[in-house]
Amino acid sequence: MGKLKSPNDEMSFLDHLEDLRWHLIRATLAVVIAASIAFLAKGFIFDVLLFGPSHSDFWTYDILCRITNWVGVDGGFCNNEMPFRIQSRTMGGQFSAHIWVALTAGFVIAFPYVIYEFWKFVAPAMQEKEKRNAKGFIFISSFLFFLGVLFGYYVITPLSINFLGKYQVSKEVFNDFDLSSYISLVRASVLACGIIFELPIIIFFLTKVGVLTPTILRTYRKFALIGVLILSAIITPPDIVSQIIVAIPVLILYEVSIIISSIIYKKEEKNLSV
Repeated sequence: MGKLKSPNDEMSFLDHLEDLRWHLIRATLAVVIAASIAFLAKGFIFDVLLFGPSHSDFWTYDILCRITNWVGVDGGFCNNEMPFRIQSRTMGGQFSAHIWVALTAGFVIAFPYVIYEFWKFVAPAMQEKEKRNAKGFIFISSFLFFLGVLFGYYVITPLSINFLGKYQVSKEVFNDFDLSSYISLVRASVLACGIIFELPIIIFFLTKVGVLTPTILRTYRKFALIGVLILSAIITPPDIVSQIIVAIPVLILYEVSIIISSIIYKKEEKNLSV
């Protein structure tokens, strides 16, 4: 599998490809195993998790209702009716949805192991000091990913479903959502937020390789703020409360990324001066 025979040996390009192949195989196998478990847990995955935000008693709506009442605006979260239905219009629609949802759930569940395999592949190229400094990489990246997934599921998904499910151009049109469309919305919200919450990790590596510096991040902070507001306006309903709810954690992540970049940049400068 392309392993080094001794610390002084160097791997050829083909050896690296072979090593990468086995890391990908093990990561894929972990996802498939987790997906198989999720496939068998169909009732919980669909009835409780996937369709939970489509019910008016989903606890996020109650919290958002209280927030909008406290702010003094009508966000439409206090309405106890979800005027739409979810249906499958193709013969294999439900079975196909079952498979893809299981694969998505498998990836989310197996994410720590996928990151572990990625770490095992890049770790040999790092120095011992760098390995010690990045000891918590797997835990931190997994924590941020799961935090993003929860944020996407409990915040972005309900906001989107509440707005799109109740939106009508005319009372003559009733919302009948296709199963695949509903699943795509939930999947995109959850996975997108999981990736966005990896921002500090991405900044860490970009600073390590010299692509970014804390000065650059601070200089473009205003542009980042505008970008975050635009992003929150795109992925949330058109009301100020929803946009603020989404924008705040992303801005916090950006500020945390600046701190991380500063720490890494100072360490890199210190190492170069020695």
